[in-house]
Amino acid sequence: MSLAHDARLAVGRATEAQRAARTWPEINNPAAWAVAAILVIMPLIASSFFLIEIFATTLILGTMALSLMFLAGYGGMVSLMQLTIAGFSAYMVAVFGVSGNANISLGWPWWLAVPMALALATAFGTLGGALAVRTEGIYTIMITLAIGAAFYYFTNQNWAIFNGHTGINNVATPRFWGVNWRADIPFYYIVLAVAAFCYFAVQYVVRAPFGLALQGVRDNPRRMAALGFNVNAHRIAAYAFASFIAALAGVLQVWNYRQISPGSVSVGACIDVLIIAVVGGITRPIGPFIGALTFVLLRTFALDFLVRLGLDGNRFRLLIGLGFLAIVFWSSDGVIGLWQRWRQHQRREVSRSGRGRGHG
Repeated sequence: MSLAHDARLAVGRATEAQRAARTWPEINNPAAWAVAAILVIMPLIASSFFLIEIFATTLILGTMALSLMFLAGYGGMVSLMQLTIAGFSAYMVAVFGVSGNANISLGWPWWLAVPMALALATAFGTLGGALAVRTEGIYTIMITLAIGAAFYYFTNQNWAIFNGHTGINNVATPRFWGVNWRADIPFYYIVLAVAAFCYFAVQYVVRAPFGLALQGVRDNPRRMAALGFNVNAHRIAAYAFASFIAALAGVLQVWNYRQISPGSVSVGACIDVLIIAVVGGITRPIGPFIGALTFVLLRTFALDFLVRLGLDGNRFRLLIGLGFLAIVFWSSDGVIGLWQRWRQHQRREVSRSGRGRGHG
């Protein structure tokens, strides 16, 4: 009787979610439209430095962190190998495409190299996910971190494919329709389009039946298994979806810097992606992009700020760490949580003032 009742509840919730999926919450949000308009006209108001080093980099890192946020926020699985998947994708673009290392790169055109890189990186992440779903909690974190560390040391020591610690330089970027798509403005719009695609894809998936089932697995895997859902299959599928998002970010990253090296997939860089997701907020897809903007601004300008104060500029990561601790201390849901608490406080103040005027 209980299982039948739970099944009816699950079906009812799925139906309600499918109805909600037809109406996107951002459509009636003026702030979302304002941000979208600013992002579209950004090349008209920002210099090349801010356009690429701040905003394009923010969107790329935010997309990587979005893949982690999807797994952690909707699947309850904290994966520290998302940057590793992005780095694997970047390496595959360099290996299959054209680069300055002609003895390593195969010289394929970008429209063949990129799909191959995406497919291999997605398969790599799915295989890692199939190993990780056999664990829970801290063990999932450790096994995904171990995969990231193993990949870092492998790329650092392998010269036949990954060119060792030197990495692969002068990676060719796409040119078609007479346009150099790595020029600042075209590249920014490519990054913006990919980030928007990934953002709305996550928004759609979490409202679809698969996303609802994944959230049910997150909340109570035993009950979902009793209802007939394959818990491990849903988790592995979530890793596959998140891996594809991370792989897209990896392609953008190697085009941005035109090179890939082991330093780009180091353990510290893997943890940076986790920091970005947590700082922004790990319960909503917009959170990773907010965290990425905060991280990029601190990374870019903290060094100069410390030097002006007469301190060692190499300690700029200290500011990043302090900012991370402060945000997590005041809000378990990052910057989004702080914003929501502030809005709730403002609403309470407005309601109190309204009641005060009514009594008067």
